[in-house]
Amino acid sequence: MRHARRARGARRFLPTALAAAGLCALALAGCGGGGDLGAEAAGPRQTAMFVVSTRRGETPPASEASNDGVGRFSLQFVSTPPGHRVGQLEAPSIGAPDPARHFALVKRRPLDEDGFLTTLATHLSGRVGSNRDVLLYVHGFNTSYDEARFRLAQIVEDGRFGGVPALFTWPSTNALLDYGAAKENATISRDALARVIRELTQTPDVGRVHILAHSMGSWLTMEALRQNAIAYGPAAGEKLGDVMLAAPDIDLNVFRQQISRLDPSHVFVLVAANDRALSLSRTLAGDRPRLGALDPTAPVDRAALEALGVRVYDLTREADIFIGHGAYSAPDAVRSIGAQIAAPRAQDANVQSVLGERPVDDRILSTPLSPLAPAAAAAPALGSAPSSAPAPVVAAAAPAPAAPAP
Repeated sequence: MRHARRARGARRFLPTALAAAGLCALALAGCGGGGDLGAEAAGPRQTAMFVVSTRRGETPPASEASNDGVGRFSLQFVSTPPGHRVGQLEAPSIGAPDPARHFALVKRRPLDEDGFLTTLATHLSGRVGSNRDVLLYVHGFNTSYDEARFRLAQIVEDGRFGGVPALFTWPSTNALLDYGAAKENATISRDALARVIRELTQTPDVGRVHILAHSMGSWLTMEALRQNAIAYGPAAGEKLGDVMLAAPDIDLNVFRQQISRLDPSHVFVLVAANDRALSLSRTLAGDRPRLGALDPTAPVDRAALEALGVRVYDLTREADIFIGHGAYSAPDAVRSIGAQIAAPRAQDANVQSVLGERPVDDRILSTPLSPLAPAAAAAPALGSAPSSAPAPVVAAAAPAPAAPAP
């Protein structure tokens, strides 16, 4: 109620997309958490994802060792269990995953860089409108290889993303005390990520390349984007879609420098004042504020966020899980992310990607998931305000009633 009163008192604030029934109508089910996606299919559903990794291997210790910055390319298929519940990442407590109950790697095809780009173009061929988009996920600190690819599959499934998913994974280690080593590995991976983003945006007939980055991966992403902007100027952002930074582990002053090279209207920052992981990061950084832990209800923090020119969403309410660092994967949040990147664009709604007469690799064809029709009283989607308007800081509102499932 406190958030709702504050939002009503300032006309320039938009209702939060995380609680809007209109946005949830674009997802599979209503706003109630824990919806069951397994009713559609009797067996696991596969997600094909294009993966670029700077890890030396896929399992410890090679996957966590210091990296050489060299990208390794593959096409991977991850299955979602038939009983999957929105916002959950079903995994075994011990042993190998069971595809009937857990997210699981089904198959993997290694590729060289040229093969990676050719296969990606093939996978885009024949798609229309926003289904020509790519969603690139860049994970954060303390994330294993399996967790990274399974989390992307969960986001694609829960967010009903109909385009092509891609993962950039780097050796972020799997120990909470290795923060410094992880930052070094992220720095070494910066050139590889900058190259991946550039190549994705240059793929023939691609729609937009959206980026979802978490925690330290947000710093890595902003560094790569800044690097491309310096090297290639405005052309670097021509095909760039939404850049969503979830719990960004970035020093506020560093972010000011990074965003000064970019178009801030592309950038969305998901903050949570109760993020305990970022509180620890702030301590390790000598009490320097972290962007993702700023509090939009505090006047000083609010002024700092508004001055950045980006769109800011407060996930403090959703962060009341564990240490509050994974709020972006909560059911309402991931649905809103999916609705944002799936929003139709009038300028290319009828544009089709064509590579020859038909796709040439039947193994990577998939049927995109279609969103439901918008509700009658749909609220504005994330980023729907004109880029010329002041960037609002969106406070969390009271939950809206759940939209009925079809």
